Amino acid sequence: MRPFSIRWGGADYAAEVTPSPTPVDLAFRNVAILDGSGRPAVEGDVGITGDRITAVGTVGPATVDIEGAGRTLAPGFVDVHTHDDGALIRHPDLGFKLAQGCTTLVVGNCGFSAAPARAGHPDHGGLIGLAPTWNDLDGFAAAVESAGPALNAIALVGHNTVRRLVMGNEARPPSAAELDDMRRLVAEAMAQGACGFSTGLIYEPGRYSDTAEVIALAREAAAAGGLYTSHIRNEGDHLLSAIDEAISIGREAGLPVQISHHKAAGARNWGKVGESLARIDAANAAGADITLDVYPYTAGSGPMAQYFRLDRLDPELAAVIRFASCPAFRHYEGRMAVDLAAEQGVAPVDVIRQVLTAPEGDRTICIQFIIDEADVETNLRHPLMMVGSDGIVDLAGRPHPRLFGTFPRVLGHYVREREVLGLAEAVRRMTSLPADRFGLVDRGRVVEGHLADLVLFDPATVADTATYDEPKLAPTGIEVVLVNGAVAHRPGVAPGDPGAGGARAGRFLRRATAR
Repeated sequence: MRPFSIRWGGADYAAEVTPSPTPVDLAFRNVAILDGSGRPAVEGDVGITGDRITAVGTVGPATVDIEGAGRTLAPGFVDVHTHDDGALIRHPDLGFKLAQGCTTLVVGNCGFSAAPARAGHPDHGGLIGLAPTWNDLDGFAAAVESAGPALNAIALVGHNTVRRLVMGNEARPPSAAELDDMRRLVAEAMAQGACGFSTGLIYEPGRYSDTAEVIALAREAAAAGGLYTSHIRNEGDHLLSAIDEAISIGREAGLPVQISHHKAAGARNWGKVGESLARIDAANAAGADITLDVYPYTAGSGPMAQYFRLDRLDPELAAVIRFASCPAFRHYEGRMAVDLAAEQGVAPVDVIRQVLTAPEGDRTICIQFIIDEADVETNLRHPLMMVGSDGIVDLAGRPHPRLFGTFPRVLGHYVREREVLGLAEAVRRMTSLPADRFGLVDRGRVVEGHLADLVLFDPATVADTATYDEPKLAPTGIEVVLVNGAVAHRPGVAPGDPGAGGARAGRFLRRATAR
């Protein structure tokens, strides 16, 4: 395969089209176009004018030409499960997502959203990472747009966030007045453009809610045309009953359901994803509307304080814990609890207790090795399964490698090496399927008139390089990323060139308009 190159002026191509069309701003030449539909690739050119795709097939002269040399051009990838709410402001270049080919992020997952909020109050959820200067989604959107993010983002409104604003961390049902307040906050966020309502029912304070409370709040999202996404109440021993609850919430509230990071946690539960998927298929056949997402790794990650009770520490879970971010003991980062325990002559649960009871112990992010590789592949084979990174953006430590490698890992390991699914189908799951699901208008397909969120990659070399020991390594094979028609990422090209990359052309998107 020839190296791809970039040229300016487009004169070489002017004679190929009769009559000569209106020149475009940028053209990808000689690329294998995967349009996002799941259909096989077709050879051709793609032209962009402003922020839109204006020609597909044969393209005349262009101000900037990018010679693809047979590489694959696809819609930009949509990361449907992120915790990048705060990163949109703290790290607006979002290099760890651009390098994967991502162009749009869904934020506000697992019940933790940046809005609504109380300006000046700290983030008690642990996943946003900054104190808000806003009170509602409009204010958060303004803060994001002021930061100038490199990617697009659309937001869910989070149950944990709403419940904590109204009730604090109290383990009780809401009063009628409190439920009304929560409903008002969800309805307000939906009116300001949230794409749906998310829950994290294993986390505080969401775990203290009953199904009726969730249904009441989900109905506010349904009334505005949104969807319900859920980190379900249990992903281990009670996975199937938790799936049943999610199905019932969608049915009773009258809205589509997205099951977040579908898995069967813990060795004794491995294989249950087959039963879980069968229940979802049966529900869909009976009229439900349920889709899912997965990350392509055998370890999860999250705030460690949410997974352990100090009065009843779980030795089985402690044995599979690795410290990703540990402000109280920075030298623990990248280490397994079992190894630290062996060095100290104590049990792994004693190391967990030591960390959680230390100052800032509640800010510890851990990695848990709880998933079976066979289950990952079962998930990826399912036609309604999307891809979400679920990375937590604490770059001071050693984060889960999914923050840097999720999408190239699917394309390299599971498509090219394992042949779990085909390339065109994998691209569909990363583009048109999530764009349609989350209401991203005019995105997710390479067709004329759509917004030019595009990624040029080499299917023969695309791969993740991030590991648990070295999690911040950039992937290979992602050559060019466009966001809203601007070149946002091109590795190894000198800044200042017209096609060099580095543009921060991302937008905060709203449901219904979502452009």
